[in-house]
Amino acid sequence: MNNTEPPPATGIVLWGFTMTLNGFVAGPRHEMDWMTGFSARPGVIDELIESTGAVLAGRDGFDSAIGDSRPWGGAWEGPIFVLTHHPEDAPPTPDITFLSCPVQEAVQIGLEAAAGKNLAVFSPNIGTQLLELGLIDEIDIHIAPVLLGEGIRLYHNPGRTPVRLHRLDSDDPTLAARVRYRPTTTANIPGPAG
Repeated sequence: MNNTEPPPATGIVLWGFTMTLNGFVAGPRHEMDWMTGFSARPGVIDELIESTGAVLAGRDGFDSAIGDSRPWGGAWEGPIFVLTHHPEDAPPTPDITFLSCPVQEAVQIGLEAAAGKNLAVFSPNIGTQLLELGLIDEIDIHIAPVLLGEGIRLYHNPGRTPVRLHRLDSDDPTLAARVRYRPTTTANIPGPAG
């Protein structure tokens, strides 16, 4: 018997970002220029590239960053899906598919395209929606030694019940992470006008 059904997706939905210490994943207009002057733990980018089969992104991020670059400095190749309410005005971009569907359907499409590897979610808005729906399997955050005064937060969902998380890199899943930094520059921060 010849089964033409694709095998079920075995990868996970991974919401991953490099984030500033104070919770921003991009500048106010999705700027990413703050992401210089530090490096990831050795091997982590290679691990992410190897384990990722597809990417699900939002339109704002695409318009500001993804549209002219590929993830991980262009080292990753694979299908990118951009979820948007207006696919008709998206610029044609090789290897990028624009979707206009419910987020649950976008996840299913992404997991099928990932062919057993992970679906990486690169959107604070989409990630928040998927978290609320119980569709995020893991959150992978890399804390950059940077503080931004404003920008786009990883998770901004006022009025909602706190989301409790379990650490995956500790024997105690409820253990708080400890991060220590020393400022290398002093900001000339003006006080309130008065």
